[in-house]
Amino acid sequence: MLSSFAVLTAILLLLTLLPLSRIKHWLVRGLDFPRLQLAVLSGLLLVMQLAMLDVTQGASQVLILLNLGCLAVQAWWIWPYTRLHRTEVPLTKAASANRQTVSIITANVLMTNRNAPALIELVQQHKPDVLVTLESDLWWQQQLDTLSIDYPHSIKCPLDNLYGMHVYSRLPLHNGAVQFLVEPDVPSIHAEVELSRGLRVVMHFVHPAPPSPTENESSSERDAELLVLAVSVAQCKQPLIVTGDLNDVAWSETTRLFRKVSGLVDPRIGRGMFNSFHAAYPFVRWPLDHLFHSRHFSLQQIKRLPNIGSDHFPLLITLSLEEETTGEQTVTLEPDDMQLVKSDLAEQAVLPEQVHRPERSAGAPVA
Repeated sequence: MLSSFAVLTAILLLLTLLPLSRIKHWLVRGLDFPRLQLAVLSGLLLVMQLAMLDVTQGASQVLILLNLGCLAVQAWWIWPYTRLHRTEVPLTKAASANRQTVSIITANVLMTNRNAPALIELVQQHKPDVLVTLESDLWWQQQLDTLSIDYPHSIKCPLDNLYGMHVYSRLPLHNGAVQFLVEPDVPSIHAEVELSRGLRVVMHFVHPAPPSPTENESSSERDAELLVLAVSVAQCKQPLIVTGDLNDVAWSETTRLFRKVSGLVDPRIGRGMFNSFHAAYPFVRWPLDHLFHSRHFSLQQIKRLPNIGSDHFPLLITLSLEEETTGEQTVTLEPDDMQLVKSDLAEQAVLPEQVHRPERSAGAPVA
């Protein structure tokens, strides 16, 4: 029995330690995702060890301590996304007719999914200011164009490679651009959204390709796209939002580095994980769909919406614009962080100057 527990502990130890390395291969980076599940497994194994092993034996004590260490490491990564952690973004204190808000639904629709009415119904129910869809091809565009009466402003990039992207807005869009920053077939969309009293919010919509056996062998492309955007948006002084399917979990080193460099805050911290993938498997879920924003906002609501037939749940977030900056980051930029960023960007030969800055552009509203 001791040997069986030793093997199980060794496996959990390996799965815990490998992601701490800077190896970018998909097999290693994929272990960033199931930290909650690995923490649960470590907890169950710990209970079994305490119940079934002779805890007076040195070997048993070593196994228990190793398993406790695994549990502690996994818990350290995920605990900011529990209610035990302090929040980064304050709640909106009180509703006001003069308060400007912006609401967004982010939905990875799954390109082969044909349940467009489910998403359209959610949009009609919640009436967000902005709808961004990911994996949306020409068929999805044709279905979503039925919203054009209520959402007359749009930026469309239909693709049949799982990386199509569409933005539909009730509010005017300005200085919009579709870019292919790192990979020639993976777009991002950048624009300003004009609120009711003329104030503009800068928005960046992203969906980098993941490290996986069917996509990219390493996370280099994904990491570079996130980090080049982080460096670019850090220079923006206007209210700003970044949202989309990052193909990375909220607690990963890359996403933490994105937050450190960009200076953006995460409304989920201290409130929950809001796991958006995989919609079909309750025990294998993690937060892949994200929204980060500048400290110009407070949080009115964040909600995971019902399944629309995709492998992702849509997310609905409503932010309130505040007169003074709010919130406080819970991560700190370390001296070596920018060197890591420079290395990742150099590997993919991409520069922050290449990212479209809609707040610096002058042009007519987007149709």
